[in-house]
This record gives sequence, C-alpha cells and structure tokens, in this order.
Amino acid sequence: MGKTTTAINLAASLVATKRRVLLVDLDPQGNATMGSGVDKNAVEQSIYDVLVERAQVDRVAVTSPTADYDVLPANGDLTAAEVRLLDLDRREQRLKQALAQIPGRYDYVIIDCPPSLNMLTLNGLVAANGLIIPMQCEYYALEGLSALMDTVGQISASVNPELRIEGIVRTMYDPRNSLTNDVSKQLSTHFADRLYRTVIPRNVRLAEAPSHGLPALHYDKQSKGAIAYLTLAGEMLRRQKQVDQSSAEASVAGSPNVS
Repeated sequence: MGKTTTAINLAASLVATKRRVLLVDLDPQGNATMGSGVDKNAVEQSIYDVLVERAQVDRVAVTSPTADYDVLPANGDLTAAEVRLLDLDRREQRLKQALAQIPGRYDYVIIDCPPSLNMLTLNGLVAANGLIIPMQCEYYALEGLSALMDTVGQISASVNPELRIEGIVRTMYDPRNSLTNDVSKQLSTHFADRLYRTVIPRNVRLAEAPSHGLPALHYDKQSKGAIAYLTLAGEMLRRQKQVDQSSAEASVAGSPNVS
C-alpha cells in the first residue's frame, strides 16, 4: 500500500476540500485508473495517446464515476509508449508540454508514476514541481529512499530545476512494531520538516477500497484510512499556504521603495 493508494486517496481528499484535481495514471498496470472506478479496458483513449501527441489532455481525461476528480487513464497500451518515446523528440518533456495546454483548469495535478525509473517515470518527474514519497517503515524501503533522493537530485540539476521533495509520508504505519518506530525516528532525524506529521495506518477498509473502484473516503468515510488521508491533504494545503506566504513576503522585501 503505497504510491497508488496515496495518489487516489489524496485526489479524493483534495476534492473534498473543494479543489479541482486531475489524477494522471502513468503506470501501465492502470491501478490508479481502476481504483478510481474507470474501466481501463473500456476507455477509447489513454495517456498513451497524449504522450505520442495523438490527443490532447482535455479530450482524454474522464471524470471518475465514484469521485469528483478527473483521470487521465492508463492501460496496457502504455507499455508501448516506453519504446515509442525513445524515438521521439523531447521525449522526457511530453507530459509537461501536454499539461501546459490546460493552464488554470486544475488546482492540483497528481501523477501516479510506475514503481521503477523509466521513461514514463522521467516524464512524471519532469512535469512535476513537487514530489510526495509514500514510504513503508521498513529497512529496505529506507535503502530505496536514499537511491530515490539521488535520482531526484540528478533530475533537478539537469532537466527540471523546479523539482523538489514536497514531503515523505509514512504508510501502513503500525506503532506497535519496533521496526516501524526505529525507521520513523531515522526519517524524522534525517528529513525533519520534509516528513509529514500525518501517518497512514494499516487499515483493512483502505486496502479493500480499490477492489470496489472507490477511494477510501467514498468506501468508508469513517475508516481510519480515509480520515488519515483527509488529514494529510489538510497538512499539505497548510504547507503550501506557508510557502506561498513566504514567497509573497520575499517578493515585497525585494521590491524597490516607491515614494
């Protein structure tokens, strides 16, 4: 339970706060698509058509029938995009350029990337300005986080200087587990303010929801998982507000005096 669960439930939670949200499924498995109640095998067009410039975002995006956010769906066709993109110009910029055609339509665009670093993932990282890392509190996940941080640093230095770590969220959190607590302490020590205070607990209802094509908020809004993601969305919005205020203050401080 990690990136896709977080993408779906964060999208639903942000919509609950009256934000307009687009969920981009960049994983050929199409789990974010199916988990949003969209049949990946029935869609006429997918994110593949957007990436190869056969269709624009607004023609491919569909509204989730089980939540109120839009979805750029994915299915097995996306596997072919990996090979196709290698032969195209600006191959790592395709998603960014496609999203640039719909300025102001959404308050948040959430991109669910594949679990491995490939051309699809690179498109997601180039298009994004913030990266949320869902992480289980396990030893191997901690090792993987170090490698991911190196990758993000390389991408930021080369093709996307706006990319930053928005935050790290602990998932499948069980405070009764000593390893969970040990890893959590290490994350707190090394990442401090980049570690979200909100944790996502192990929760049966949260795990069941995708099989019904529903975010947890619409499957069981009283479940601990649904409440946790609502809390995470609130924490994320507060952080963004603080960043916006700091930027505005810096802008005023740097302005010339007008008399």
